[in-house]
Formats: sequence, C-alpha cells, structure tokens
Amino acid sequence: MADLTLRNIRKSYADFEVLHGIDLDIKSGEFIVFVGPSGCGKSTLLRSIAGLETITSGDLVIDGERMNTVAPSKRGISMVFQSYALYPHMTVYENMAFGLRIAGVSKAEIDERVQKAGEILQLSKYLQRLPKALSGGQRQRVAIGRAIVRNPRVFLFDEPLSNLDAALRVATRIEIAKLKQSMPDVTMIYVTHDQVEAMTLADRIVVFKDGNIEQVGTPLELYKRPANLFVAQFIGSPAMNILEGTVVGKSQGVTHLMLECGAELNVSADRGVLPVGERLSIGIRPENTQIIPAGEHGPVLTGTVDFVEHLGEVQILYVDMVGSAQKYLIKTADDEAYARMDTIRFTARTNDIHLFDAKGRSIAGRILEDHALTHVSRSRFRGDAPGGGGTAQRSAGLRTGALDP
Repeated sequence: MADLTLRNIRKSYADFEVLHGIDLDIKSGEFIVFVGPSGCGKSTLLRSIAGLETITSGDLVIDGERMNTVAPSKRGISMVFQSYALYPHMTVYENMAFGLRIAGVSKAEIDERVQKAGEILQLSKYLQRLPKALSGGQRQRVAIGRAIVRNPRVFLFDEPLSNLDAALRVATRIEIAKLKQSMPDVTMIYVTHDQVEAMTLADRIVVFKDGNIEQVGTPLELYKRPANLFVAQFIGSPAMNILEGTVVGKSQGVTHLMLECGAELNVSADRGVLPVGERLSIGIRPENTQIIPAGEHGPVLTGTVDFVEHLGEVQILYVDMVGSAQKYLIKTADDEAYARMDTIRFTARTNDIHLFDAKGRSIAGRILEDHALTHVSRSRFRGDAPGGGGTAQRSAGLRTGALDP
C-alpha cells in the first residue's frame, strides 16, 4: 500500500523545461492513468517517479517519505516497459526469478513468489518454456510477472500494450484489469495515449498537455464535464465537434446562440451568465447528435453527407455543414441507410451541448470559479482567514473537475 504525493514537480533538460510544476495526489490502491498526446510529458513524469529521471525541482513523496534522491531499487516500485525485455535463453520461470536471485532472496521464497505470480497471470503451465515459444500477449504477461514477484508498493506501466496487435491489446487489457482486482491494495500508474485503455482501466485519469495537467477525474467526469476544449476533444471517439458562435439573445429561460454557419441553437438560461455578444465555442459529441426527420421544426443544423463509415452496429457520417468549411461527424445507429450527397438536418439536446468561453474554459467550470471567488470574498468579509483549507480544497476541486456544476 502506498500513497503518492507530487508537489511542484519540474523536469528540465538544460534550458528546456518538460514538466512545468506538476501537483498530484494518488491514493493507495488507486489505478491512475496518464493520457495525452506524444511529447506531453506523461512518460517523463512516470520515469521521474521510478527514479530513472532526476527531478529538477519539487517533491516526490511516497508514504510520507521524500524520494527525490532515493535509488530506484529502494523506492518499492516495479515498472513494466513497452518492450518485454525478456532474456531469450532463460525460461519464463528464470526470467521472473532473475531479479530476486540478484537481490539474494532465498530459493524457497523465489519459488513461492514465481508460482504465485504464475497463477495470477495464468502462466503456470508455461513456466518452463522459452520466450520464443510464447505469444506476444504471453510475453507481456511474463514482463508483468517479473514486476509482481518483487512485491512492489507501486506498479508503473509505460505503454505496455503498444507493441501488440489489436486483438492482443484487448485480451491483455482485460488481464491487467483482472490483475488490479486481484491486488486491490497495490497502487498502479499506467501511461498510454490510447483513450480506450484509459477509459476502461482507470479509477481516475490525468490528462496532460505540454507538460501540464489539464484535468484529473474519473472517466465519466472527463467525458461528461470536460474542463476545457483540449480535454473535450481528447476524450471521446470520434472527437467532439466544435462550432463557433455568439450569444444573440435570451427569452423565456432560453439563451439563443447564433453559429458562424448561420444556424441557431438554444440552451437553457441556467447554463451560466452568458452576456449577449459573448463569443463561445459550442461542443457536441457525434454520439449526442440527433438527426431530425423532414417536416419537424426548431433550431437545426443542415449539411450534406460527404462520406459514410460503416462500423457494424453504428455508422459515422462525415457531413459538410452549410455555411462552414469544417466536417461535422455524426455517430448513429446503422439501421438507416445514408449515402453521399444526402441532405440531413440535425441538432442536439440542450443538456448534451457543451459551452466554452473565448479562453477555451468550460462555462460550467467558469460558473464554479465565479462561485469560489464569491465564496472567498464573503469569507474575507466575515473575517475568516484568507487562503484557508476550505478554499484551497475547493480550488483543487475546480482544477480537477471533482465538483459538479
């Protein structure tokens, strides 16, 4: 069991800073997934936790002990890499036992640990095989087993499935999920650029961009309440459609939005303080888009189907919107045939429309920030100490998306 605390972690190579002050709390037993585009710093942070990279400044604390200068072998951490890195001349048993032998562990204890790891990973009948006699997924399980036998406090996974084909990725992902269930007290940190892995494995997801954390939350929190445009488009497949528009009026509890393409959308007035004239980015997920039958009235978008991608139970329509140069994607059931050049009308329910301000922040998040600032102001007026624990915790909640809008 291990709690991890990262405070203002920075990593630089000469004058180039890769990590820009990372703050993160990881509870014992959590499965945390780092996601983000290539070069965003997620693997660098993982290697810094492991001790394979030197932290330039900040504090890495594991179970109350500062680990910045502690040797990797003394941190109670095991790491699984992209490459299996198995010794080809050693059997599965010998590969898993090698590190323990080097550490001077007794033969009896080595055998007990290897046999137990073999049972957990369903490798018991392969222990006397050489790696060349195993499939890619089995080899990756051996690499995981080599980490398990060390009885670590923290598991680190650095894109362990990236070298596998699609079918093996799914199978091994399930094995990792089962492994976590069988070891509920072990903290796991998993790096991937694959959002499907993140959504299916994580207790919480940490989204990175350019060496900063954009949002921390459960998979559903990030999907339903993205903090900004980057998270909104990164989480979800296909990516969220983003349209530009302006607030043009309000009436009877409704805020009217005029899109650049010339269409109009309405959202309920309780979505936040939206002054007339404010420029907004309007986000609608492909799967939340509703195709409107001919003859029905109301605010709708119009476009022409340019391409249809059939995926079996669903189809994805690539639509050229009237008045816009961008493609709009619609994910819908494959029970109605659409063809190129079909004209369609579509919209989205009010609750499925995401709003972002000119800075790319979620309007829902902006409401929370305004509320927090008001709360701080009132606390100071009452004579409470500014910057107290409650305010700090609330600010952290805003940053991580932990509070409901």
